[in-house]
Amino acid sequence: MLEIKIDNAKYWKECVSAIVSLVDEGLFIINKEGISLKAMDPSSISMISFYMPNKAFSKFSVDKNVSLGLNIDNLNKILSRTRDGESLVMKDVDNKLSLEFIGQGSRRRYKLQLVDVKKSVEKEPNVDFDANVEMNGDPLKDIIKDANLISSYISFKASKEQFAVSARGESGELEELHEAEGGMIKKVEAKKNAESTFNLELLDNMVRSCPTGGAVTLSLKSSEPLKLRYNIGDAEVSYYLAPYMEE
Repeated sequence: MLEIKIDNAKYWKECVSAIVSLVDEGLFIINKEGISLKAMDPSSISMISFYMPNKAFSKFSVDKNVSLGLNIDNLNKILSRTRDGESLVMKDVDNKLSLEFIGQGSRRRYKLQLVDVKKSVEKEPNVDFDANVEMNGDPLKDIIKDANLISSYISFKASKEQFAVSARGESGELEELHEAEGGMIKKVEAKKNAESTFNLELLDNMVRSCPTGGAVTLSLKSSEPLKLRYNIGDAEVSYYLAPYMEE
């Protein structure tokens, strides 16, 4: 029997928005420690690893490990109907996920059919990253918007001294240089220089749900997947994105 309650239903909506930005279905693994999900996007170019500890919930009752395959897009649509001040109780009932929204003097209950997830992911990529760049998520969103004006791809280069961004397209070029621990960059740690190019559309989807004022960490290694991670409250969100390789 599974029964979990979160006092602020909109918080769970924010977490699910971070997942649905990349995948439309996934397998939630629920145990006594919390809720986790690992899933690849349909193109298999990127993946998400999500974890929310039990302390984020006001009630967390699970008798045994539970696996819930869900259409994340449908779940997100239901959660988009969350109203101010509502709490949320979730239960597994008859091969369905019950979602009960509780407001002041009101209750609403949806039941979402469980699905067989076609492809599940057990492990994250094992990469020994050469550089980590910690920055505010809002400027990163602006950088991605700027690059989108001229290209479908963006290049990151990290060294001990600076973090460089570039994008090139038929209409022009973009170059940005940011000093380590200066301005929007909080910290750069680099064992050696790291440089790779990535798909802008997927990167935009990844950073979109980062809370305003939240910190983002980019982990880089040349010609290896990027790791982008941030927190939504107590929830930890990590994305991996394969580099773009010119043919």
